[in-house]
Amino acid sequence: MAAKPTQVEPVSRSEAAPAIGESANPGPLGIICGGGAFPIAVARAAQAAGRPVVLFALRGSAGQEVEAFPHVWIPMGRFGFLQAELKRHGCREVVMIGNVMRPRIRDIRLDWATLKRMPRVLRMFRGGDDHLLTGVARLFEEAGFRLLGAHEVAPSILAPEGVLGRVQPRHEERDDARIGMRALHVLGPLDIGQGLVVMSGHVVAVEAAEGTDLMLERCADLRQRGRIKAPNPCGVLVKRPKEGQDRRLDLPSLGPQTVQGVAKAGIAGIAIEAGGVIVSEFEELVRQADEAGIFLLGVPADVDETA
Repeated sequence: MAAKPTQVEPVSRSEAAPAIGESANPGPLGIICGGGAFPIAVARAAQAAGRPVVLFALRGSAGQEVEAFPHVWIPMGRFGFLQAELKRHGCREVVMIGNVMRPRIRDIRLDWATLKRMPRVLRMFRGGDDHLLTGVARLFEEAGFRLLGAHEVAPSILAPEGVLGRVQPRHEERDDARIGMRALHVLGPLDIGQGLVVMSGHVVAVEAAEGTDLMLERCADLRQRGRIKAPNPCGVLVKRPKEGQDRRLDLPSLGPQTVQGVAKAGIAGIAIEAGGVIVSEFEELVRQADEAGIFLLGVPADVDETA
C-alpha cells in the first residue's frame, strides 16, 4: 500500500521572522497564485486549519478554479495594486505558489508603484530564477508583509521518505538516484534547474529553462533518434531543491503529468528529495506510477554525502 505524505520538519527561515501563529492577529492568509494544483491545495489546507484565505490570482497563469475561494485577479506588473489589495483584505502573511511563466518585460503593464521600482525590477530580470524570486521576496518584505513557504502552511504536500508505491527500484536505479542527487547538489549554486535524468550512471539530460515536462519530451525524442541506447525502461528522473535557494519561494514539484512524461521517455522511476519536493494529487500520482510500472522513491537530503 502506498505511503502518504507525512509532516516533515519545516526548513529554516530568517531568524528575524516570528514562528507561524506568533502574530497576534495575522488576518487572512494571502495566497498569490500561479497555475497548477498547488495553490488550491494550500488554500484548502489553510482553511482546514481554521485560517481564512484570500487568493490573489495572477492573470495569464492562475486557473478559474481560484474563483471557488475569496479572490482578486491581479494583472502582471501591478505591484502597487496587489499591495493595496493585500492590505485592504487584511493579509499580513503571504504565500507565493504555482506555475508562473517569466514574462517578457514589454508584455508587463506597470503601475506607478512598480515604475518607481523599475531599476530594481530590471536588475532582478538579469539573472536566474533564484535571483528573480529573491528580488520579488524583498519587495514584499519591504512593504511590510511576512512571506511564508507553502510547505509551512501545508506540510502534507511535502514528499515523504521511502518507496511511495508498489514498484521497488533496483540496486542500479538507486545508484543512478544517488548520482543524480550529487549532480544537482553541485549544479544548484549555479542556479541551474532542479531536475535531471540519469541512465546507467550517465547524466543524459539536465533541466534548464524548459522545465521538467519538456526535458522529458527531449529524452523521449533522443531515444527515438537513437541517441539514448539504454534499455526501455531504464534510469531515473531526479528532483531536488537547488543548494541554498529560498525554499519559501521555489520548491520543485511533482504531479501525475510528470509520471506520464517519465513513462513516454522510457525512464524506470522517479527519485525526489524527501521534505524538499512538493507533491500534488498524491494518490493519483501513486496510482498512475503503479499502473505504468514506475517506481517513486523519496530519498534523504544527505544522500549525496553518504553515497
